[in-house]
Order: sequence, then C-alpha cells, then structure tokens
Amino acid sequence: MIRLADSDERLAARAFNKQAPLFDKLYATNSIVQYKRDRVRSHVEQWLLPGSKILELNAGTGEDAVYFAGKGHHVHATDIAAGMQAVLMEKVRQAGLENLVSRELCSFNNLEQLDQKGPYDMIFSNFAGLNCTGDLKKTLTAFDSLLRPGGVATLVVMPGFCLWETMLLFKGKLKTATRRWLGSKAVTARIEGVYFKCWYYPPRYIIRHLGYRFDLLGIEGLCTLVPPSYVENFSGKHPGLYKFLVQQEGRLKERRPWRSIGDYYIISLRKKG
Repeated sequence: MIRLADSDERLAARAFNKQAPLFDKLYATNSIVQYKRDRVRSHVEQWLLPGSKILELNAGTGEDAVYFAGKGHHVHATDIAAGMQAVLMEKVRQAGLENLVSRELCSFNNLEQLDQKGPYDMIFSNFAGLNCTGDLKKTLTAFDSLLRPGGVATLVVMPGFCLWETMLLFKGKLKTATRRWLGSKAVTARIEGVYFKCWYYPPRYIIRHLGYRFDLLGIEGLCTLVPPSYVENFSGKHPGLYKFLVQQEGRLKERRPWRSIGDYYIISLRKKG
C-alpha cells in the first residue's frame, strides 16, 4: 500500500522525470540559482570534515553531488525520480567521480529501506525537496539512525511565509501571494502538466522533531532580500540593486525575522554524542 506522502512524492517525481533532460539547461544562466547554490554550499562546508560521507536526499541531476565529490567527499545520492538519477550518473561519469558518488532510488519517506544505511557524517537536502511530503516528521525521525554521533543534518526548506511572494499582492497576484498562508494544508503545484502537493514548514517544526537528539547549529534565510529565481533576469535589469540586496542579505541572513521569511531557509542541526 502506498502512503499518502509516498503518493504525493511519486507525482512530483513524474513531473521532474519529464523535466530531467532539460533541467540544467533551464537554470544554467540564472544568476540567482547560482547565488542560491553558492550560499547553500558555503553553509554546508562549515560543517564538513575532509572525506566526509554524505547522504543526499532529492539529489536531482547531481549538481551538488558532483560538487561535493569534487571536493573529496563521498556522496550517496538518493532520489525517487529515475530520470534525474540517470542524468546524475552521466555527470558523475563525465567527471570521473564514480569512486566517490553512489546512487540509490529511494524515497525520503522510506529511509528505513535504504540499502546503504551509513552511518553518515551529513544528511543533506537542497532546494525544498522535503516540501513534497505532508509527513516530514517520519523523514526526520529516520535521521537519528543514519547519522553518526556528531553528524550534521543540513536541509533547505520552504517556510510558511515568503516576503517576496507576499509583495505580489501589490501586483494583484492574490493566489501566488497567499499560497503559503494555508499553514499545514497542502498547496497544489504543477510541473510539466503533472500536479502534485506541496507543504510548507517553519524552522520550529524541524527543531521540534529533531531537538531531543540534535542541537541547532544555525538558520539562514535564503532569498529573503534577494529575489527568488523565478523573478526573471533581475540581476541583469538591476545590477546595482541586485548587488546591494546580496550584500544586505549576507548581513541579515541569520537575524530575526530575516532568517525565516525568505523563499527558503537553510537549517543545520548536529546529532548529540
């Protein structure tokens, strides 16, 4: 029997499977996507020791897996979208990193079924893959058995409020501006003609469900002042303003309320010894 959360994730996987061959080309020239990747990687690298063993959830086309493997880390890249994993392994082959990157088709809703159970030095999930489940608690509960003592979980998640989206009210885009305001209710998303559900989680949700075995290391807002990547060519049209917003976000990223009202937040927690 497929659980509701599994079913929703599989619908998202269908959408991303359709997009897999073109996924990287769509975002290759988007400077804000690169800004987001650089910010996430910089945050992650605070906690990585040389030769760390990383379990990546929702690895997608492998941009981050190849990056971290290129730094000498071992990455076990998991995803439920077979099309994405095919693109990932072709990148790995081209980079000559087969000895540092392994892959496994596995849902983050069923981490107990992983063939490679670690223990890992880090669990990493980028760009809101975990927002595709209405039962994130189940996923978080599995982290304790997969991480070694002192291991770190770093997750990039969409919160329940986004400053930039809310400002779309002034453009009359009511549905987009308020879609995160439903709290625990699911929001329907659409990619390549496939509809799937998305949930939004504040940092306190993750802290509450991991806190008894984990210590909070840090939270950073991502695309709080810098616009989300769907604001097309913002950096090209407004280079001076874009540079200013990058600087200000760097200064305010860990402060309240800025750390939790962006398009995403980055959160890291360390497993207690």
